[in-house]
Amino acid sequence: MWTDGACKGNPGVGGWGAWMRFGDQEKELWGGEAATTNNRMELTAVIEGLRALRRPCLVTLHVDSTYVMNGLTKWLPGWKRNGWLTGEKKPVKNKELWQALDTEVQRHHVTWVWVKGHAGDPGNERADALANRGVDDVRAGSTAGR
Repeated sequence: MWTDGACKGNPGVGGWGAWMRFGDQEKELWGGEAATTNNRMELTAVIEGLRALRRPCLVTLHVDSTYVMNGLTKWLPGWKRNGWLTGEKKPVKNKELWQALDTEVQRHHVTWVWVKGHAGDPGNERADALANRGVDDVRAGSTAGR
């Protein structure tokens, strides 16, 4: 699975995309929001991608967001232990999305792979195109792709 988020302005109109491949089967997902941030779209892409899996799966998840990858693999246990406060005792931003992602990740066995964005990784480029399709759909008033 490859996921990506896009935002035209930050905050601004945003989109998310997820491209999944298993053998010869593929699935594309995308969506967007009129007023959001890039980090929210990055998180939403992963949540929606994992949510689309009907049963527990082994997932190799490619992301270009260190925010998402570090958040889940490094920071989340401390946030939960500290009552959803950061090390500086401030509320965790996007708490509801982190909680939703935590729920989805617990259903699967996820291996995280960071890829450099816009550097020619075909899966990342495809997820980026889907995220931008989500932006375009929001601008056009459509909700296609979900």
